Amino acid sequence: MGNLFKSELYKLKKDRSFLLLTILLVIVSICYPLLIVFDEGAGLIKISDFYQSTVLNGNNYVIKLAPCILAGFFISNEYSFGTMKNIGASGNSRFRIYFAKLMVFSIGAIIISLILPIVMTGASALYSGFHDMPELGYFVKTIGLTILYAASFSSLMALLATILTESGKAIAFMLLFFLLFDGILYGLSTLIPIFELVLKYSIFDLLLKIVNVDTFMNGGMNKMIIVPIITYGIFGLLGSLLFIKKEIK
Repeated sequence: MGNLFKSELYKLKKDRSFLLLTILLVIVSICYPLLIVFDEGAGLIKISDFYQSTVLNGNNYVIKLAPCILAGFFISNEYSFGTMKNIGASGNSRFRIYFAKLMVFSIGAIIISLILPIVMTGASALYSGFHDMPELGYFVKTIGLTILYAASFSSLMALLATILTESGKAIAFMLLFFLLFDGILYGLSTLIPIFELVLKYSIFDLLLKIVNVDTFMNGGMNKMIIVPIITYGIFGLLGSLLFIKKEIK
């Protein structure tokens, strides 16, 4: 398992889509608050408000969409190029192969998801002279939840990328799926009561509530933590079972 993990980690470091996404997000994180400073002036920016209204809300789309591109190239491409077939013939169990791939992909998704909260917040703080920074406890909680939800979404993306073994189709389908699914789920919840419960405990709905983490009581915080962990386990297990039974060409 250790050698598989190191091999996948090396491939992630060399993956062009991962490097490109990282570089683009870093550039956006540095330049966007700079444009606001030029437009409004550094003294008018309250970092705590900016972090809540702009960074966290914008990062919801990054968590749901950016790793889809990485999944298409890092996972689906390996099926179409025959790489997964070669790995499967290496003597390692398919269960280990899948989870090594999933764990490293999750690391990539987490890194991508943390760029806006850390780099953009840090850049805006430097530009404004650290004016009205968010509370440390709030910042730590939101960063922790961002990591959990990025991992949970990555487990679903890995499953879909395993089903759709061509990068182009996988990326197109996943982008549409993650853009539209929460809206479809919300619409169904207004018509069919069972879907209201599904929506309430789905990572799609809970992701939007990270910004309000300071308002949660113990029960609410427990749900925010437990749901993505269970989601990661369920989709990780489903993906591994699918990979074990999958005919790899």
